[in-house]
Amino acid sequence: MSARPELLFPLFAEVETLPGVGPKTARLMAQLGVETVGDLLFSLPYAVIDRRRRDTIKDADLPSTLTVTVTVRAHRPPGSRGGAWRVLVEDGATDFQLVFFHARGNYLERLLPVGEQRVVSGKLELFDGTAQMVHPDHVLPLDEADDIPDFEPVYHLTQGVSQKVMFKAVQAALTRIPALTEWIDPALMAREGWPDWAEALHQVHAPRGLDDFAVTAPARARLAYDELMAHQLTLALARRRERKARGIVSRGTRALQQKVRAALPYDLTGAQSRAIAEIAADMAAPQRMNRLLQGDVGAGKTLVALMALLIAVESGGQGVMMAPTEILARQHLEGLRPLAESAGVVLEILTGRDKRGERRAKLEALQRGEIQILVGTHAVFQPDVKFADLRLAIVDEQHRFGVQQRLDLAQKGLGADMLVMTATPIPRSLALAQYGDMDVSVLDEKPPGRKPIKTAVVSIERMDEVVAHLRRAIAEGRQCYWVCPLVEESELVDLTAAEDRFKRLRATLGEGVVGLVHGQMPPAEKDAAMADFQAGRTQVLVATTVIEVGVDVPNATIMVIERAEIFGLAQLHQLRGRVGRGAAASTCLLLYRPPLSDGGRKRLEVLRETEDGFVIAETDLAMRGAGDVIGTAQHGLPQFRIADLERQAGLMALAQSDARALLTSDLALEGVRGQAARHLLWLMRQDRAIRLISVG
Repeated sequence: MSARPELLFPLFAEVETLPGVGPKTARLMAQLGVETVGDLLFSLPYAVIDRRRRDTIKDADLPSTLTVTVTVRAHRPPGSRGGAWRVLVEDGATDFQLVFFHARGNYLERLLPVGEQRVVSGKLELFDGTAQMVHPDHVLPLDEADDIPDFEPVYHLTQGVSQKVMFKAVQAALTRIPALTEWIDPALMAREGWPDWAEALHQVHAPRGLDDFAVTAPARARLAYDELMAHQLTLALARRRERKARGIVSRGTRALQQKVRAALPYDLTGAQSRAIAEIAADMAAPQRMNRLLQGDVGAGKTLVALMALLIAVESGGQGVMMAPTEILARQHLEGLRPLAESAGVVLEILTGRDKRGERRAKLEALQRGEIQILVGTHAVFQPDVKFADLRLAIVDEQHRFGVQQRLDLAQKGLGADMLVMTATPIPRSLALAQYGDMDVSVLDEKPPGRKPIKTAVVSIERMDEVVAHLRRAIAEGRQCYWVCPLVEESELVDLTAAEDRFKRLRATLGEGVVGLVHGQMPPAEKDAAMADFQAGRTQVLVATTVIEVGVDVPNATIMVIERAEIFGLAQLHQLRGRVGRGAAASTCLLLYRPPLSDGGRKRLEVLRETEDGFVIAETDLAMRGAGDVIGTAQHGLPQFRIADLERQAGLMALAQSDARALLTSDLALEGVRGQAARHLLWLMRQDRAIRLISVG
């Protein structure tokens, strides 16, 4: 692997090499994620203090931070132990006090000699009618006063590291910036009015006002772009390597697909046919497919997945489809089995709950190629699971799996094509951040016969009317979900809420009518409660959010969501998608507890106005931010230090097209700009990408 270029060594030096940073300070800075000179340069200030010098403090609005030249008039030592040491000073127009606690008198007398002038800067407040500055931030002789910047940047700190230490360390770090060749396309820089890299760093650490903190400020936008560009280059290199990795050519004969289409009671939508054609073309190509199938709730992804699996079988191989939970895996099995049987295809399920003997028999059949399509949970990752000829791996609900698991699964069949399905419509900027290495097919039409879901926002005070509405629906033979809120982080509180609602509804609607399912139940009980509801043995299912993903009961036409105002938009949209799957008209009732916050009201209104998951996702992103929308921690969304995904979505798309264009013109990154881009990858610690170039 190529070694880190010597030019960049100063930026990878430890912070301890900077003046004023000892081993102890370095350890404390490490808690802020600052270990090298480069880390320090990328720790941008979040505010600025105006320390421009004034002639006098007279007529200033207090409290405020002021910088002024004073003459020292007198020292007043504390009257009692532990009291304050006061220094009387005047600025020519008025006088005030400097106050020090736990002070050493001889030190203060040397710092502020009576009769001499000093420049002081700090927060001035009125206390009992007297203006005083407690522990000034700066006290300097006139000839050193230029050390105080007019505008002082404010940094994130940790216990034991002061603003002064941070400021001095950053100033020293700025002197170590090497001269690097530009990696951004010159035309783009000119169009955006961006400074070069070194200039951008100097500017962000010397803000002159609040405008300099806007994400649109040229220096900040440029540094954010660098980060996104490095990320997109890494994804583009990974994508190129995936493509170079020899795939398996799988050409479908369409024989099995036609049998399934003949067994369907309806036609495919245009979007489904388009997605199947894109997948078939990818599978027939010698490169490995790496495609994301994005579809809103109920857009018919499962059917597209089955057609893709059938292409694998038609070409003489096997396919595997993986779901995040056992309930979902079983549901896929139930949904796919009748269709697979109509085509004479052998479909089997593998979960962690299979008995030993049963599991062994399945694994042997799989290895002999007798099982053509396998559905399972992450149990299909285990080393003893071997396929005769795996052609296609499908992962459902991608965001429960990180990139690493994607790779593990792909290892199962060397060169197996990869299809990832998600029912969460993801705003474009996030889709690019998370799946920039993939090609995307979008299902943006609902299958025929899907009726719109009527959504109403109802105050919890009208509970009796809601229950009466339920009773009528049950009498007409319909079924209903009742989702209880996640009130606290603790499952137990939610549990009482759900059990309480279950008991009340059972008392009103009758024994045997209402079922209950929540996260704390043993899996077998949970499955039994779901099965009773699916089979129509119970008419109302009270649940915590366990039912969010996947469960399919066409006869369920009412969805009640209690305390809807505390759910996220995407979650409400997913839950609502559980109804409206059959022929009857469906309703979603959003129960809220008044008064509603502005955010709560806006979320419920968006939901009432639209059923378009992509519109909802964009609104959600604008309201909550990227980390929350996909839950950064578990979802492998890259952590950016400077870039802001919500507000810089446009930059992400720009970075993706720029990265792909650069690699198209300079595949090995060997030209002038290519070499510069390698420096960028090193700077952003994208060592993985550099390995990909070396292997590339």
